[in-house]
Amino acid sequence: MSHPMRKELMRIFRFNGFMLVYSTVSLLTFGWMAFEFGRAPKDVPLWPAGDVVWIVATAIMLMASILFVGSFIRNPSLPGMPDKMATQKPFGVYKVTRHPMMWSFAMWGVAHILVAARPDNFIFSGAFIFLALAGAKAQEIKKARLVGVEWDAWLRQTSFGLRLGQLGRVGIGPFAAGLTLWLGASWAHGYFAGFPAGVFGYL
Repeated sequence: MSHPMRKELMRIFRFNGFMLVYSTVSLLTFGWMAFEFGRAPKDVPLWPAGDVVWIVATAIMLMASILFVGSFIRNPSLPGMPDKMATQKPFGVYKVTRHPMMWSFAMWGVAHILVAARPDNFIFSGAFIFLALAGAKAQEIKKARLVGVEWDAWLRQTSFGLRLGQLGRVGIGPFAAGLTLWLGASWAHGYFAGFPAGVFGYL
């Protein structure tokens, strides 16, 4: 959404139309990716996914879930949100990073590469990592141009990278919601992906 054609597309479609077009293109391309990923040859993994790897990946997914759900709470970067919110002190998951949603996608990619270190998965999950972090940087460039001084203040108070030591200070709400999402997604993994994930792999 931060590409050079955004301004012209917004002029043509207006805000709601642009969001509809963007969402449609995103869903179609994601569906295509998922379809081709399912058809791609499954080579021998570069390393085995033993207990240690699964524990690390499971912990990463829990952190990603907390960041994801917390990113919906007063996110100054969401489309249509008042830019004046960027002048507030960091709160919730924004104490960890100013791009919690983008980092949750990137961490999802890392966790899935760890447990399935195949060439097809390096491409599929690696695409999420690249698009999330490159998209976060592009978003910052766009915000700096549109918001200016207020956005600069937000940059000085927050971190692009992860301050994982701050996870304990995000609040009970994001933690409880993230834990619920993590458990639900781990349970559903067995039905949609064909094999259990997270703690359900040991039950």
